[in-house]
Amino acid sequence: MKQIAIAGKGGVGKTTFTALMLRHILKNKANKTVLAVDADPNANLNEALGLEVEDTISTMLEETKKPGAIPTGMTKEMFIEYKLQQALVETKSYDLLVMGNPQGSGCYCYPNDLLRKHLETLRDNYDYVTVDNEAGLEHLSRRIINNVHTLIVVSDASARSIRSAGRVHEIVKNVKLDLEEIGLVVTKVTGNEIEDLQPEIDKTGLKLLGTVPLDPLVAEYDVKSKALVDLPDDALSVQAVEQILNKINL
Repeated sequence: MKQIAIAGKGGVGKTTFTALMLRHILKNKANKTVLAVDADPNANLNEALGLEVEDTISTMLEETKKPGAIPTGMTKEMFIEYKLQQALVETKSYDLLVMGNPQGSGCYCYPNDLLRKHLETLRDNYDYVTVDNEAGLEHLSRRIINNVHTLIVVSDASARSIRSAGRVHEIVKNVKLDLEEIGLVVTKVTGNEIEDLQPEIDKTGLKLLGTVPLDPLVAEYDVKSKALVDLPDDALSVQAVEQILNKINL
C-alpha cells in the first residue's frame, strides 16, 4: 500500500491537484484499488470527483456521543466500525471517505484510538490511498492518519502562499513525520512567476517538484459542476500533473 498526502492552505488548488492525482492513478494503475480520503474540514473533494456524500466521520463521531446511540449488544468499537463502513462512498473505480467538519468540541479527539485502528484496517484493503489535508495537518500530526509515504505541499504562485507552504514544512519537522518523500508543487502559474518566487521557494526547504499552469478548463468544469477526473488528456492541468507524478514514480 502506498499512501500519498496533499497539504496546503485553502484556495491554492490543493483539491484540484488531488482529483487530478486520482485521475492519474486510475488511468495508469487500472488494476489497483484506490481509496481517496478528504481530511480537509472544508471538504469539497467529492464535488471535484462528481460524488454526493451523505455521511462523514465527524457526524459519525458526534453520533457516538448521544445517549443511547449505541444499540444494545453492540460495543462502541463495533458501532464505530459499522458507521465507518456507512461513511464509505464506493464507486466502480475507487472509494471515498470524508472526514468532515468538526461539529462540536473535541470531535476529532473522540475516540481517536478506535478511529485510527479502523482507518488502518480499512486502508490496508487498498493499493493506493490519497489524502487531501488542510494546511495544519491535524490528522497527520495527531497520527489519526499515519504511515504516509509521500507528502506533496501545494502552493499557488504567490509569495504569501509559498511562505504558507514553508510553515507546513515546519509542522512536518516539528511533529517528526516519517516521510519517504516531500516536495512542493506551485499551481495557477501564468508566466515566469517561478523565477521571481525562487528566493521564497528556497526558504521553505522544499524541493520544487513542478508547476501547474492556470487552466481555464478547470474553471469551466467547476462552473458547470463537472467532475475534474473527466478532464481530457490534453488539458493543461492534466498534462502538468502527469509530469509531476511521473517524476516521483507514481
